[in-house]
Amino acid sequence: MLIKVNPINPQTRLIQRAVNILINGGIVVYPTDTHYGIGCDILNKKAIERIYQLKQRNKSKPFSFICSDLKNISHYAKVSNYAYKTMKRLLPGPYTFILEGSKLVPKIMLTKRKTAGIRVPDHKICLELVEGLGNPIITTSATMPDGSILNDASLIHDVFKDRIDMVIDGDIVSGKPSSVISLIDDTPEVIRKGMGDVSIFE
Repeated sequence: MLIKVNPINPQTRLIQRAVNILINGGIVVYPTDTHYGIGCDILNKKAIERIYQLKQRNKSKPFSFICSDLKNISHYAKVSNYAYKTMKRLLPGPYTFILEGSKLVPKIMLTKRKTAGIRVPDHKICLELVEGLGNPIITTSATMPDGSILNDASLIHDVFKDRIDMVIDGDIVSGKPSSVISLIDDTPEVIRKGMGDVSIFE
């Protein structure tokens, strides 16, 4: 199913349709401020396993997930004063922050060091999905088997067909990755330079 949603003012009834799919264990493709993401409810293990199969990804590599705001992050990660202030300056935006996960995060979503990658993208559609669901959603880029990024919703729909329950067309996205910054032990480390400015960490 391919639906067109306004990226500036997402139609509530269309967001609710997508949320209902997530509630029922479905997989949804949605736009972010970097690329199109493939996601499901973070608390639905079967749906997470479907995404691992879809991406042909090793389960020792957890996916990142999207929270709706800083307050939401504090439920799912241990946020120090330093981490809070740092994220407050940069979010919402094209950043993935590595933090120590809380007990609410399923084990499958944590690294061996009990860390997780968390995003608050600057894009209304995915943030409204998280708010409507009431839980974070998984985020992994929509890619071809060769790893090339797909940033056109109708093309994603054609590639994945019935292996995905809904594709939300929210216009063309940049297709560039987020910057990844670890804030573990209040020691910032730039893991990947992407779209977001990381000069404050260097």
